[in-house]
Amino acid sequence: MTTSPARRARTEPPTAVWLLPSRFDAVLFDLDGVLTDTATLHLAAWREMFAEYAPEAPGITDEEYRAHIDGKPREAGLRAFLDARGIDVPEEVLRDLAARKDGCFRALLEERGPEVIETSADLLRQARAAGLRTAVVTASRNAAVVLDRAGLTALVDVLVDGRVADDLHLPGKPDPASFLEAAHQAGCTPRRCVVVDLPVLRPRPPPSGDIRRLASSRRQSCRQRCRWRAYG
Repeated sequence: MTTSPARRARTEPPTAVWLLPSRFDAVLFDLDGVLTDTATLHLAAWREMFAEYAPEAPGITDEEYRAHIDGKPREAGLRAFLDARGIDVPEEVLRDLAARKDGCFRALLEERGPEVIETSADLLRQARAAGLRTAVVTASRNAAVVLDRAGLTALVDVLVDGRVADDLHLPGKPDPASFLEAAHQAGCTPRRCVVVDLPVLRPRPPPSGDIRRLASSRRQSCRQRCRWRAYG
């Protein structure tokens, strides 16, 4: 686990004056880009897998990763990328490539560990100190390992990750189903929850169920500290 010095030297730490049990019962966090930065590891793993599969093809660019892969379930992101490249593969090959990418990512995660975004980790600690329930909602199937390597597992009451979503047949983001499931598992009504995630690229209404949303600034190479704004 590594922590950027810039994230420790905060001149404007996020305030948690709104984190009152009289207003909310739970705070639901996204993972990558909010609590941790594993985007660099994911991109490196995707590039390693694709270079082994198609050594003569151009490597995956940053733009392709952001447009087709980032934030999606593994096989969906891979299919979107391959479709954009005009590469058609059978489902069994797609599953094999996705599994190989996961193996590359796990090896890199074990070797380097995730980078913790300290402003968000501080917010997580403040929520727990205020007596609120906490949850992490992510499409990642490696979330438990990431949280453990980041030293954040003990601060999280509920984890709704890609494995849980698959088991419960929950649709992915931007559908709010995973967040609503996290609220349910936390024993809270949606209107008494607040979500902390990356902002959308275009305005959209808050999730159904009246979950409040708190957005971190969209990462630029995921190296700028989080700033917070409330909406919804």
